Amino acid sequence: MCYNITGLFGGSVIMKIIVIGAVAAGTSAAAKASRNDPGARITVYEKGEEISYAGCILPYYVGGIAGELSSLTPRDSAFFKRRYGVDVLTRHEVTAIDRENRRVKVRSLDTGKVFEDSYDRLIIATGAKPAGLSVAGSDAEHVFSLRNVRDAAAIKDFIDKRKPKTAVIIGSGPMGLEMLENLKGIDVCVVESAGHIVPALDADMAEFLEGSLRDRGVKILTSRRVDRISEAGVTLDGAQVLDAEMVLITAGVVPDTGLAAAAGIETGIKGAIKVDDSMRTNDEYIYACGDCAETFSAITGRPAYFPLGSTANKTGRIAGDAATGGDLRYRGSLGTGIFKVFGLTAGYTGLNERDAREQGFDAVSARISAEDKSAVFGGRPMEIKAVAQRKTGRLLGAQIIGYGGVDKRIDVFAAMITFGAKAQDLENLDLCYSPPYSTARDPVHIAGMVLSDALR
Repeated sequence: MCYNITGLFGGSVIMKIIVIGAVAAGTSAAAKASRNDPGARITVYEKGEEISYAGCILPYYVGGIAGELSSLTPRDSAFFKRRYGVDVLTRHEVTAIDRENRRVKVRSLDTGKVFEDSYDRLIIATGAKPAGLSVAGSDAEHVFSLRNVRDAAAIKDFIDKRKPKTAVIIGSGPMGLEMLENLKGIDVCVVESAGHIVPALDADMAEFLEGSLRDRGVKILTSRRVDRISEAGVTLDGAQVLDAEMVLITAGVVPDTGLAAAAGIETGIKGAIKVDDSMRTNDEYIYACGDCAETFSAITGRPAYFPLGSTANKTGRIAGDAATGGDLRYRGSLGTGIFKVFGLTAGYTGLNERDAREQGFDAVSARISAEDKSAVFGGRPMEIKAVAQRKTGRLLGAQIIGYGGVDKRIDVFAAMITFGAKAQDLENLDLCYSPPYSTARDPVHIAGMVLSDALR
């Protein structure tokens, strides 16, 4: 279809769509809008140099697993022009949004030229930025964050040239622990301000993972405050100094919404842009998607913020569809995540027990240990913790740590939670079985049985 709009003086004009940001959400939005309306004039402005890159693979580039830097950016501006007819302008920063006249102000970072462009629909996909640390020394040359391709290149270049022997990683979320594995040959200490690593996990599951890492010689300090960073190292709690020839800050991200907020677009949780289920903002002509936008919990229906690549791609597609008259709607997020560190995989979906109680649920949990496949084929232990609502038995969340098959089991839980399943439904699932892949009674079945017993 060609989605034209009526002009001021009758007839019709081609729809003009501007997208701000060209990583996961922005390019997904532009591609979907083009598929819906091949006649639309779509322009994407991106202030960086690289587009459509996979941020989740950046640690593996630093570790030498992902190949050349160019492999991180398989699609360039020419690809989007050829495939979708979309104009992607890199190193072009949108500096202001004029909602009344539906115009944006753009500055070329190469020439300094400033110009304006008009839109019928605007899609904001400005992403997120590192939360950072407000401490002395956080801007030193040996201190890094990891958010984009340039960050990854700078870290790898520093390691190759300076060959640091010691490093401190501040923050123990998935990115921090993935970097732990990829700082090969470097003596690394992980510092976490919370009481345990990986705040997305419950304390008992995090302690299991932490114990496994300590057994491998990993140094982990929890409930510690970073006071300052210097050439001498990282100072904690005003006293202890950790040797650190290199420092990596992975203390989470915050939505990059200054441009939107300055234009009067409403923001909500953590400063992310408020949107409805079509990703529309409080301005009927403006949409937002990806890491700059709120979503909502598929369990509680309340606003939530999940800066995940999978969520960015989904919300980008919906924004592009809605901007061209489509009827796709977002159904909520579970915050499903997974990461690998030194052979162990940790996955989680939905609410952990702590968050479930904070959200007002009378939560019941069960934790089991089971083999991930037949012992004949090298089965290894898998820890599963499942959470349900006491009164109804409704599944609320799950966490899994193991060596193999974590991904498929956590996805089973995610699907079941999405469709409102109860604990007893788990043990009745007709899951595939063959000794190389599972046990006759899968760990998911066992978790369901134990959780059902706990609910009785």
